[in-house]
Amino acid sequence: MADAWLSAVKASHRRVADLVAPLSDDEVARPSYADEWTIADVLSHIGSGAEIFSAVLAAGVDGREAPGIEEFQPIWAQWNAKSPSDQVHDAIAADAAFIAAIDALDPEQRASWRIQMFGSEQDLAGLLRFRLGEHALHTWDVAVMDDPEATVAADAVELLVDTLEVMVQHAGKPIDSPVVVLVTTEAPARQLLLQAGSDGVTLTQSDEGDTEATVTLPAEAFVRLVYGRLDDEHTPPLDITGVDLDNLRRAFPGF
Repeated sequence: MADAWLSAVKASHRRVADLVAPLSDDEVARPSYADEWTIADVLSHIGSGAEIFSAVLAAGVDGREAPGIEEFQPIWAQWNAKSPSDQVHDAIAADAAFIAAIDALDPEQRASWRIQMFGSEQDLAGLLRFRLGEHALHTWDVAVMDDPEATVAADAVELLVDTLEVMVQHAGKPIDSPVVVLVTTEAPARQLLLQAGSDGVTLTQSDEGDTEATVTLPAEAFVRLVYGRLDDEHTPPLDITGVDLDNLRRAFPGF
């Protein structure tokens, strides 16, 4: 399973590298889709993330505890101090180095890799799952600024859509108007039950068909909804009944 996640991470790396390669220093200083972040800021986050994930990877290989906030803060400070052009250039290099470190693991290391992270034990596929989620969506944050029709890469969506239950618990926020919505996705096809209210948000697999509120949309758009990236200008055609899309958006303000 880790192989599929690694393949998608590699593809996302190539995509963002191709996106920023032709950009000038002035162009990387333009806004990205992410609130208050320039394109260079997004790449800085990708780059610092690559360093952090590399450190976590090494800790798992060595049987050490995962690094924590005290180790992360100097990395963030270093990246924040870089010039915009260096943030972009160095991010691509750091991202490639993280991928190379995984490629260097032998089959036994890949199979046995484990670490406590985000409150539970993760294997290598779990580590790559966290990396792909942030990487693919931040790549979209860059791509959509020059292509309003840009979508999150299909290979990433294929994997991420089946991991959204945990992400919903992390990203979902309480809302005043409770809703229970049957979500049907396309490409790939899934059926999920989304419940949001004052206690928070949950998402579960479901074959229930009698829920009054329903929404049918591409899986790519549902992934972006959960990650707070489904505004009016970037919402594809969808079928929705019994629920206000804006109410669902309030449950997922993004991060």
